[in-house]
Amino acid sequence: MKTGKTHIITIILLITIIITVSAGCTDNVKQSPVSPADNTTESSILVFADQEFAFQLMRTVGSSYSGEADVGECLATASRIKEGDFESWYSEWKKTAETFKAAGDESLAAGHKHTAMEAYFRAATYYRTAEFFLHGNSTDPRIIETWEKSRETFRDALALDAVPHEIIDIPYGNTTLPGYFYMADNSGTIRPLLIIQTGFDGYQEELHPYAMEGIKRGYNVLTFEGPGQGEVIRVQNIPFRADWENVITPVVDYAVSRPDVDEDRIALWGISLGGYLAPRGAAYEHRISALIADAGTYDVGENLMQNLQKDGGADLNMTKEDLREWLQTDPAEFNDAIRSAMAENTGTRWMNENGMFVFNVSSPALFWAEWMDFSLVGTAEKIRCPTLVCAGSSDHFDPDGAQARELYDHLTCEKEFVIFSDDYGAGSHCQLGAFAQSFGTKFDWLDDTMGTGE
Repeated sequence: MKTGKTHIITIILLITIIITVSAGCTDNVKQSPVSPADNTTESSILVFADQEFAFQLMRTVGSSYSGEADVGECLATASRIKEGDFESWYSEWKKTAETFKAAGDESLAAGHKHTAMEAYFRAATYYRTAEFFLHGNSTDPRIIETWEKSRETFRDALALDAVPHEIIDIPYGNTTLPGYFYMADNSGTIRPLLIIQTGFDGYQEELHPYAMEGIKRGYNVLTFEGPGQGEVIRVQNIPFRADWENVITPVVDYAVSRPDVDEDRIALWGISLGGYLAPRGAAYEHRISALIADAGTYDVGENLMQNLQKDGGADLNMTKEDLREWLQTDPAEFNDAIRSAMAENTGTRWMNENGMFVFNVSSPALFWAEWMDFSLVGTAEKIRCPTLVCAGSSDHFDPDGAQARELYDHLTCEKEFVIFSDDYGAGSHCQLGAFAQSFGTKFDWLDDTMGTGE
Protein backbone atom coordinates (compact mmCIF):
# COMPACT_ATOMS: atom_id res chain seq x y z
CA MET A 1 0.00 0.00 0.00
CA LYS A 2 1.26 3.45 -0.79
CA THR A 3 2.15 5.23 2.46
CA GLY A 4 0.82 8.54 1.16
CA LYS A 5 -2.71 7.21 1.49
CA THR A 6 -2.51 6.22 5.10
CA HIS A 7 -3.84 9.47 6.56
CA ILE A 8 -6.92 9.39 4.32
CA ILE A 9 -7.53 5.74 5.11
CA THR A 10 -7.25 6.41 8.82
CA ILE A 11 -9.81 9.20 8.71
CA ILE A 12 -12.28 7.17 6.63
CA LEU A 13 -11.92 4.15 8.87
CA LEU A 14 -12.47 6.36 11.88
CA ILE A 15 -15.59 8.07 10.54
CA THR A 16 -17.39 5.33 8.63
CA ILE A 17 -16.34 1.96 9.95
CA ILE A 18 -15.02 1.53 13.47
CA ILE A 19 -18.28 2.51 15.13
CA THR A 20 -20.46 0.40 12.81
CA VAL A 21 -18.74 -2.97 12.37
CA SER A 22 -19.69 -5.63 14.88
CA ALA A 23 -18.52 -7.88 17.09
CA GLY A 24 -22.17 -9.47 15.64
CA CYS A 25 -30.30 -24.35 0.48
CA THR A 26 -34.13 -23.42 -0.23
CA ASP A 27 -34.91 -19.72 -0.48
CA ASN A 28 -37.27 -18.83 2.36
CA VAL A 29 -37.16 -15.31 3.83
CA LYS A 30 -39.29 -14.51 6.87
CA GLN A 31 -40.08 -11.53 9.05
CA SER A 32 -40.50 -12.11 12.78
CA PRO A 33 -44.16 -12.99 13.15
CA VAL A 34 -45.26 -9.92 15.09
CA SER A 35 -44.50 -7.05 12.74
CA PRO A 36 -44.07 -5.75 9.20
CA ALA A 37 -40.82 -6.20 7.31
CA ASP A 38 -40.12 -2.52 6.76
CA ASN A 39 -39.81 -1.54 10.42
CA THR A 40 -36.41 -0.04 11.23
CA THR A 41 -37.22 1.99 14.36
CA GLU A 42 -34.44 2.24 16.92
CA SER A 43 -34.98 0.48 20.24
CA SER A 44 -36.01 2.76 23.07
CA ILE A 45 -33.07 4.10 25.06
CA LEU A 46 -33.18 2.62 28.57
CA VAL A 47 -32.10 4.98 31.39
CA PHE A 48 -28.87 6.04 29.64
CA ALA A 49 -28.51 8.38 26.67
CA ASP A 50 -25.21 6.63 25.94
CA GLN A 51 -26.05 3.91 23.39
CA GLU A 52 -23.54 1.33 24.67
CA PHE A 53 -24.57 1.76 28.31
CA ALA A 54 -28.25 1.57 27.34
CA PHE A 55 -27.70 -1.61 25.33
CA GLN A 56 -25.68 -3.33 28.05
CA LEU A 57 -28.35 -2.41 30.59
CA MET A 58 -31.01 -3.91 28.32
CA ARG A 59 -28.85 -7.02 28.00
CA THR A 60 -28.83 -7.40 31.78
CA VAL A 61 -32.52 -6.53 32.22
CA GLY A 62 -33.29 -9.17 29.59
CA SER A 63 -32.06 -11.84 31.97
CA SER A 64 -35.21 -11.16 33.97
CA TYR A 65 -37.07 -13.35 31.46
CA SER A 66 -35.37 -16.40 32.94
CA GLY A 67 -35.26 -15.14 36.53
CA GLU A 68 -31.52 -14.40 36.36
CA ALA A 69 -31.98 -10.66 36.99
CA ASP A 70 -34.84 -8.52 38.23
CA VAL A 71 -36.08 -5.33 36.60
CA GLY A 72 -36.25 -3.23 39.76
CA GLU A 73 -32.76 -4.26 40.85
CA CYS A 74 -31.36 -3.38 37.43
CA LEU A 75 -33.04 0.00 37.15
CA ALA A 76 -32.10 0.97 40.69
CA THR A 77 -28.47 0.05 40.00
CA ALA A 78 -28.45 1.96 36.71
CA SER A 79 -29.84 5.07 38.41
CA ARG A 80 -26.69 5.26 40.52
CA ILE A 81 -24.24 4.95 37.60
CA LYS A 82 -22.54 8.00 36.12
CA GLU A 83 -23.25 8.17 32.38
CA GLY A 84 -20.37 6.82 30.29
CA ASP A 85 -18.15 6.20 33.35
CA PHE A 86 -16.66 2.69 33.28
CA GLU A 87 -15.53 2.82 36.91
CA SER A 88 -18.98 3.87 38.09
CA TRP A 89 -20.50 1.03 36.04
CA TYR A 90 -18.17 -1.49 37.68
CA SER A 91 -18.59 -0.30 41.26
CA GLU A 92 -22.39 -0.07 41.22
CA TRP A 93 -22.99 -3.45 39.56
CA LYS A 94 -20.44 -5.04 41.89
CA LYS A 95 -22.29 -3.64 44.92
CA THR A 96 -25.55 -5.07 43.60
CA ALA A 97 -23.93 -8.44 42.91
CA GLU A 98 -22.47 -8.62 46.40
CA THR A 99 -25.80 -7.62 47.95
CA PHE A 100 -27.60 -10.55 46.35
CA LYS A 101 -24.72 -12.96 46.84
CA ALA A 102 -24.99 -12.18 50.57
CA ALA A 103 -28.78 -12.56 50.40
CA GLY A 104 -28.31 -15.98 48.82
CA ASP A 105 -25.86 -17.01 51.54
CA GLU A 106 -28.33 -15.90 54.22
CA SER A 107 -31.21 -17.81 52.62
CA LEU A 108 -29.09 -20.95 52.25
CA ALA A 109 -28.01 -20.79 55.89
CA ALA A 110 -31.68 -20.60 56.87
CA GLY A 111 -32.52 -23.65 54.76
CA HIS A 112 -34.31 -21.76 51.97
CA LYS A 113 -32.52 -23.41 49.08
CA HIS A 114 -34.78 -22.25 46.27
CA THR A 115 -34.60 -18.60 47.34
CA ALA A 116 -30.82 -18.94 47.64
CA MET A 117 -30.58 -20.42 44.14
CA GLU A 118 -32.54 -17.53 42.65
CA ALA A 119 -30.41 -14.94 44.44
CA TYR A 120 -27.21 -16.64 43.28
CA PHE A 121 -28.35 -16.66 39.65
CA ARG A 122 -29.08 -12.93 39.82
CA ALA A 123 -25.81 -12.15 41.59
CA ALA A 124 -23.87 -14.07 38.92
CA THR A 125 -25.50 -11.91 36.22
CA TYR A 126 -24.65 -8.72 38.08
CA TYR A 127 -21.00 -9.72 38.59
CA ARG A 128 -20.80 -10.50 34.86
CA THR A 129 -22.26 -7.09 34.03
CA ALA A 130 -19.82 -5.37 36.40
CA GLU A 131 -16.80 -6.89 34.64
CA PHE A 132 -17.90 -5.89 31.14
CA PHE A 133 -16.09 -2.55 30.74
CA LEU A 134 -12.85 -3.42 32.58
CA HIS A 135 -10.77 -4.56 29.61
CA GLY A 136 -8.86 -1.35 28.92
CA ASN A 137 -6.07 -2.66 31.15
CA SER A 138 -5.66 -6.38 30.52
CA THR A 139 -3.64 -6.76 33.74
CA ASP A 140 -6.37 -5.25 35.94
CA PRO A 141 -6.78 -7.87 38.69
CA ARG A 142 -10.49 -7.09 38.92
CA ILE A 143 -11.05 -8.83 35.56
CA ILE A 144 -10.16 -12.24 36.98
CA GLU A 145 -11.57 -11.53 40.43
CA THR A 146 -14.98 -10.45 39.16
CA TRP A 147 -15.16 -13.19 36.52
CA GLU A 148 -14.34 -15.79 39.19
CA LYS A 149 -17.05 -14.43 41.50
CA SER A 150 -19.56 -14.57 38.66
CA ARG A 151 -18.71 -18.16 37.80
CA GLU A 152 -18.53 -19.34 41.40
CA THR A 153 -21.88 -17.77 42.24
CA PHE A 154 -23.43 -19.25 39.09
CA ARG A 155 -22.15 -22.69 40.10
CA ASP A 156 -23.52 -22.17 43.63
CA ALA A 157 -26.90 -21.70 41.96
CA LEU A 158 -26.47 -24.74 39.70
CA ALA A 159 -25.68 -26.90 42.72
CA LEU A 160 -29.11 -26.05 44.12
CA ASP A 161 -30.96 -26.55 40.83
CA ALA A 162 -32.92 -29.70 40.02
CA VAL A 163 -31.86 -29.65 36.37
CA PRO A 164 -29.31 -32.43 35.72
CA HIS A 165 -26.00 -31.05 34.54
CA GLU A 166 -22.29 -31.73 34.35
CA ILE A 167 -19.35 -29.36 34.44
CA ILE A 168 -17.18 -30.67 31.62
CA ASP A 169 -13.69 -30.31 30.14
CA ILE A 170 -13.46 -30.72 26.37
CA PRO A 171 -10.09 -31.91 25.01
CA TYR A 172 -8.55 -29.22 22.80
CA GLY A 173 -4.95 -29.54 21.62
CA ASN A 174 -2.76 -29.80 24.69
CA THR A 175 -5.38 -28.25 26.96
CA THR A 176 -9.15 -28.33 27.51
CA LEU A 177 -12.09 -26.01 26.92
CA PRO A 178 -14.60 -25.43 29.75
CA GLY A 179 -18.21 -26.41 29.22
CA TYR A 180 -21.55 -27.33 30.75
CA PHE A 181 -23.71 -30.25 29.68
CA TYR A 182 -27.39 -29.85 30.61
CA MET A 183 -29.71 -32.85 30.40
CA ALA A 184 -33.45 -32.93 29.81
CA ASP A 185 -33.67 -35.64 32.47
CA ASN A 186 -31.60 -38.21 34.34
CA SER A 187 -32.67 -41.19 32.24
CA GLY A 188 -29.61 -41.29 30.01
CA THR A 189 -31.92 -41.45 26.99
CA ILE A 190 -30.27 -40.63 23.68
CA ARG A 191 -31.49 -37.19 22.68
CA PRO A 192 -30.81 -34.54 20.04
CA LEU A 193 -28.06 -32.18 21.13
CA LEU A 194 -28.01 -28.41 20.91
CA ILE A 195 -24.54 -26.84 21.13
CA ILE A 196 -24.68 -23.13 22.00
CA GLN A 197 -21.76 -20.74 21.91
CA THR A 198 -21.23 -17.09 22.67
CA GLY A 199 -19.19 -14.52 20.73
CA PHE A 200 -16.92 -11.49 21.10
CA ASP A 201 -17.60 -10.60 24.73
CA GLY A 202 -19.70 -13.28 26.46
CA TYR A 203 -19.33 -15.87 29.19
CA GLN A 204 -20.95 -19.25 28.67
CA GLU A 205 -22.87 -18.77 31.92
CA GLU A 206 -24.89 -16.13 30.06
CA LEU A 207 -26.12 -18.98 27.84
CA HIS A 208 -27.91 -20.72 30.71
CA PRO A 209 -31.36 -19.28 29.78
CA TYR A 210 -30.92 -20.62 26.25
CA ALA A 211 -29.99 -24.03 27.64
CA MET A 212 -33.06 -24.10 29.89
CA GLU A 213 -35.30 -23.37 26.92
CA GLY A 214 -33.61 -26.22 25.08
CA ILE A 215 -34.17 -28.82 27.76
CA LYS A 216 -37.83 -27.78 28.03
CA ARG A 217 -38.09 -28.82 24.39
CA GLY A 218 -36.39 -32.17 24.84
CA TYR A 219 -32.81 -31.36 23.88
CA ASN A 220 -29.67 -32.04 25.78
CA VAL A 221 -27.61 -28.84 25.63
CA LEU A 222 -23.86 -28.26 25.61
CA THR A 223 -22.33 -24.82 26.11
CA PHE A 224 -18.62 -24.08 25.93
CA GLU A 225 -16.00 -21.34 25.76
CA GLY A 226 -13.31 -21.31 23.09
CA PRO A 227 -10.23 -19.19 22.41
CA GLY A 228 -10.76 -15.51 23.18
CA GLN A 229 -13.75 -16.21 25.41
CA GLY A 230 -14.48 -16.46 29.14
CA GLU A 231 -12.02 -18.59 31.05
CA VAL A 232 -9.97 -19.41 27.97
CA ILE A 233 -8.73 -15.84 27.47
CA ARG A 234 -8.78 -14.82 31.14
CA VAL A 235 -6.99 -17.83 32.63
CA GLN A 236 -5.40 -19.74 29.76
CA ASN A 237 -4.51 -16.57 27.79
CA ILE A 238 -5.51 -18.17 24.47
CA PRO A 239 -6.76 -15.48 22.05
CA PHE A 240 -9.41 -15.69 19.34
CA ARG A 241 -8.73 -17.53 16.11
CA ALA A 242 -10.55 -17.06 12.82
CA ASP A 243 -10.38 -20.74 11.76
CA TRP A 244 -13.09 -21.75 14.23
CA GLU A 245 -13.56 -25.16 12.61
CA ASN A 246 -10.53 -26.16 14.68
CA VAL A 247 -12.59 -25.38 17.77
CA ILE A 248 -15.95 -26.85 16.72
CA THR A 249 -14.57 -30.24 15.66
CA PRO A 250 -13.12 -31.07 19.11
CA VAL A 251 -16.43 -30.00 20.67
CA VAL A 252 -18.36 -32.33 18.35
CA ASP A 253 -15.81 -35.09 18.99
CA TYR A 254 -16.57 -34.78 22.70
CA ALA A 255 -20.30 -34.71 22.09
CA VAL A 256 -20.43 -37.89 20.01
CA SER A 257 -18.35 -39.71 22.61
CA ARG A 258 -21.29 -39.48 25.01
CA PRO A 259 -23.90 -42.24 25.10
CA ASP A 260 -26.75 -39.73 25.58
CA VAL A 261 -26.19 -37.80 22.34
CA ASP A 262 -27.92 -38.62 19.07
CA GLU A 263 -24.97 -38.08 16.74
CA ASP A 264 -27.31 -37.72 13.76
CA ARG A 265 -29.09 -34.75 15.34
CA ILE A 266 -26.56 -32.17 16.53
CA ALA A 267 -27.49 -28.50 16.15
CA LEU A 268 -25.15 -25.52 16.58
CA TRP A 269 -26.32 -22.05 17.63
CA GLY A 270 -23.84 -19.16 17.53
CA ILE A 271 -24.75 -15.87 19.24
CA SER A 272 -23.34 -12.41 18.42
CA LEU A 273 -19.86 -13.02 16.91
CA GLY A 274 -20.96 -16.64 17.16
CA GLY A 275 -22.94 -15.73 14.04
CA TYR A 276 -19.59 -15.92 12.25
CA LEU A 277 -17.90 -18.55 14.41
CA ALA A 278 -20.65 -21.17 14.23
CA PRO A 279 -21.07 -20.95 10.43
CA ARG A 280 -17.30 -21.16 10.05
CA GLY A 281 -17.30 -24.33 12.14
CA ALA A 282 -20.29 -25.85 10.34
CA ALA A 283 -18.70 -25.24 6.94
CA TYR A 284 -16.05 -27.85 7.74
CA GLU A 285 -17.73 -29.95 10.44
CA HIS A 286 -20.45 -31.82 8.60
CA ARG A 287 -21.71 -33.69 11.64
CA ILE A 288 -23.67 -30.51 12.39
CA SER A 289 -27.24 -31.12 11.23
CA ALA A 290 -28.76 -27.65 11.84
CA LEU A 291 -27.23 -24.20 12.27
CA ILE A 292 -28.45 -20.88 13.72
CA ALA A 293 -26.37 -17.77 12.93
CA ASP A 294 -27.62 -15.23 15.46
CA ALA A 295 -26.88 -12.60 14.16
CA GLY A 296 -25.28 -13.59 10.86
CA THR A 297 -21.83 -12.19 10.07
CA TYR A 298 -20.16 -12.72 6.69
CA ASP A 299 -16.89 -10.83 6.29
CA VAL A 300 -15.32 -8.10 8.40
CA GLY A 301 -12.51 -7.27 5.96
CA GLU A 302 -14.83 -6.98 2.99
CA ASN A 303 -17.07 -4.63 4.95
CA LEU A 304 -14.07 -2.45 5.73
CA MET A 305 -13.01 -2.30 2.10
CA GLN A 306 -16.50 -1.54 0.80
CA ASN A 307 -16.82 1.40 3.18
CA LEU A 308 -13.38 2.69 2.26
CA GLN A 309 -14.07 2.56 -1.46
CA LYS A 310 -17.59 3.94 -1.14
CA ASP A 311 -16.34 7.01 0.71
CA GLY A 312 -13.26 7.63 -1.42
CA GLY A 313 -10.72 6.51 1.14
CA ALA A 314 -9.23 3.77 -1.03
CA ASP A 315 -8.64 3.28 -4.72
CA LEU A 316 -10.33 0.38 -6.43
CA ASN A 317 -7.03 -1.47 -6.81
CA MET A 318 -6.39 -1.67 -3.09
CA THR A 319 -7.08 -5.11 -1.67
CA LYS A 320 -7.95 -6.41 1.76
CA GLU A 321 -4.46 -7.82 1.94
CA ASP A 322 -3.02 -4.33 1.30
CA LEU A 323 -5.04 -2.97 4.21
CA ARG A 324 -4.17 -5.89 6.47
CA GLU A 325 -0.46 -5.54 5.75
CA TRP A 326 -0.60 -1.85 6.56
CA LEU A 327 -2.40 -2.45 9.84
CA GLN A 328 0.15 -5.12 10.76
CA THR A 329 2.86 -2.42 10.66
CA ASP A 330 1.05 -0.93 13.68
CA PRO A 331 0.83 2.56 12.13
CA ALA A 332 0.91 5.33 14.71
CA GLU A 333 -1.46 7.55 12.74
CA PHE A 334 -4.16 4.86 12.78
CA ASN A 335 -3.74 4.18 16.49
CA ASP A 336 -3.76 7.88 17.35
CA ALA A 337 -6.94 8.46 15.37
CA ILE A 338 -8.71 5.48 16.91
CA ARG A 339 -7.66 6.43 20.42
CA SER A 340 -9.03 9.92 19.82
CA ALA A 341 -12.32 8.38 18.76
CA MET A 342 -12.27 6.11 21.81
CA ALA A 343 -12.03 9.18 24.02
CA GLU A 344 -15.20 10.57 22.44
CA ASN A 345 -17.41 7.50 22.03
CA THR A 346 -18.15 4.80 24.59
CA GLY A 347 -18.96 2.13 22.01
CA THR A 348 -15.75 2.75 20.07
CA ARG A 349 -13.75 2.69 23.29
CA TRP A 350 -15.32 -0.56 24.44
CA MET A 351 -14.98 -2.33 21.08
CA ASN A 352 -11.29 -1.54 20.75
CA GLU A 353 -10.43 -2.20 24.39
CA ASN A 354 -12.23 -5.51 24.32
CA GLY A 355 -10.76 -6.34 20.90
CA MET A 356 -7.22 -5.84 22.15
CA PHE A 357 -8.07 -7.93 25.22
CA VAL A 358 -9.58 -10.94 23.44
CA PHE A 359 -6.95 -10.97 20.68
CA ASN A 360 -4.14 -10.38 23.18
CA VAL A 361 -2.61 -7.49 21.20
CA SER A 362 -1.30 -4.11 22.25
CA SER A 363 -2.90 -1.63 19.83
CA PRO A 364 -6.08 -0.93 17.87
CA ALA A 365 -4.27 -1.45 14.55
CA LEU A 366 -3.11 -4.93 15.54
CA PHE A 367 -6.63 -5.77 16.72
CA TRP A 368 -8.11 -4.72 13.39
CA ALA A 369 -5.45 -6.62 11.46
CA GLU A 370 -6.50 -9.80 13.30
CA TRP A 371 -10.19 -8.95 12.99
CA MET A 372 -9.95 -8.80 9.21
CA ASP A 373 -9.26 -12.54 9.05
CA PHE A 374 -12.84 -13.23 10.16
CA SER A 375 -14.30 -14.00 6.75
CA LEU A 376 -16.67 -16.54 5.25
CA VAL A 377 -15.78 -15.61 1.67
CA GLY A 378 -15.48 -18.90 -0.22
CA THR A 379 -16.48 -20.73 2.96
CA ALA A 380 -20.20 -20.07 3.44
CA GLU A 381 -20.93 -22.18 0.36
CA LYS A 382 -19.42 -25.21 2.12
CA ILE A 383 -22.18 -25.27 4.75
CA ARG A 384 -24.43 -28.28 4.04
CA CYS A 385 -26.92 -28.30 6.90
CA PRO A 386 -30.18 -26.29 7.08
CA THR A 387 -29.32 -22.81 8.33
CA LEU A 388 -31.30 -20.03 10.00
CA VAL A 389 -29.76 -16.57 9.62
CA CYS A 390 -31.12 -13.91 11.99
CA ALA A 391 -30.92 -10.12 11.94
CA GLY A 392 -32.38 -7.26 13.96
CA SER A 393 -33.91 -4.26 12.22
CA SER A 394 -32.25 -1.84 14.66
CA ASP A 395 -29.06 -3.81 15.42
CA HIS A 396 -26.45 -1.09 15.92
CA PHE A 397 -23.66 -3.60 15.27
CA ASP A 398 -25.04 -4.55 11.83
CA PRO A 399 -27.00 -1.61 10.40
CA ASP A 400 -29.73 -2.74 8.01
CA GLY A 401 -28.69 -6.37 8.58
CA ALA A 402 -26.11 -6.06 5.80
CA GLN A 403 -23.72 -8.68 7.15
CA ALA A 404 -26.52 -11.13 7.93
CA ARG A 405 -28.03 -10.68 4.49
CA GLU A 406 -24.68 -11.24 2.79
CA LEU A 407 -24.17 -14.48 4.69
CA TYR A 408 -27.64 -15.63 3.72
CA ASP A 409 -27.11 -14.74 0.06
CA HIS A 410 -23.93 -16.84 -0.12
CA LEU A 411 -25.44 -19.96 1.42
CA THR A 412 -26.21 -22.79 -1.00
CA CYS A 413 -27.79 -25.08 1.61
CA GLU A 414 -31.42 -25.13 2.78
CA LYS A 415 -31.79 -21.75 4.42
CA GLU A 416 -34.10 -19.24 6.05
CA PHE A 417 -33.67 -15.56 6.89
CA VAL A 418 -35.57 -13.87 9.73
CA ILE A 419 -35.52 -10.14 10.40
CA PHE A 420 -36.76 -9.20 13.86
CA SER A 421 -38.51 -5.84 14.02
CA ASP A 422 -38.58 -3.31 16.84
CA ASP A 423 -42.36 -3.02 17.04
CA TYR A 424 -42.21 -4.95 20.30
CA GLY A 425 -38.53 -4.47 21.12
CA ALA A 426 -36.97 -7.40 19.25
CA GLY A 427 -34.97 -5.40 16.70
CA SER A 428 -31.78 -5.08 18.75
CA HIS A 429 -28.62 -7.17 18.56
CA CYS A 430 -29.46 -10.88 19.01
CA GLN A 431 -32.89 -9.85 20.33
CA LEU A 432 -31.42 -9.26 23.78
CA GLY A 433 -34.23 -7.96 25.96
CA ALA A 434 -36.89 -9.74 23.87
CA PHE A 435 -36.30 -13.39 24.70
CA ALA A 436 -39.92 -14.50 24.36
CA GLN A 437 -39.99 -13.53 20.68
CA SER A 438 -36.42 -14.68 20.14
CA PHE A 439 -36.80 -18.13 21.66
CA GLY A 440 -40.21 -18.71 20.11
CA THR A 441 -39.05 -18.07 16.55
CA LYS A 442 -35.64 -19.71 16.76
CA PHE A 443 -36.65 -22.82 18.69
CA ASP A 444 -39.70 -23.35 16.45
CA TRP A 445 -37.38 -23.37 13.43
CA LEU A 446 -34.98 -25.69 15.22
CA ASP A 447 -37.74 -28.10 16.29
CA ASP A 448 -39.08 -28.27 12.74
CA THR A 449 -35.62 -28.80 11.29
CA MET A 450 -34.50 -31.38 13.84
CA GLY A 451 -37.81 -33.21 13.86
CA THR A 452 -38.46 -32.80 17.56
CA GLY A 453 -41.49 -30.55 17.98
CA GLU A 454 -41.70 -30.82 21.76
